[in-house]
Amino acid sequence: MEYQVKLTYRAFRDLQSIYNFIHAESSKHAFAWFNRLSESIYSLEHFPERGATAPEDRQLRQLVFGRKPHTFRIIYAVDKRRGVINVLHIRHGARAPLS
Repeated sequence: MEYQVKLTYRAFRDLQSIYNFIHAESSKHAFAWFNRLSESIYSLEHFPERGATAPEDRQLRQLVFGRKPHTFRIIYAVDKRRGVINVLHIRHGARAPLS
């Protein structure tokens, strides 16, 4: 079954902030890295269960992207009944867990 990946407004803002922070418009390498991040997010449509359980909530999952010290956590929820992946938040791995 293929899932539909949806970004919440917060996750969309997170992506915009990351894009601006890494200056993706002015660097080919940063743009390529950002594209790999986006591809990783949208690959969840085929493999929604591949992320580990998020420490904040056992009903949430997280996909870790990147290498230390530049890792990002993609926090999402799987709605099996509707066939939807809701990406809730994208945050730097060094940040404190969600409250």
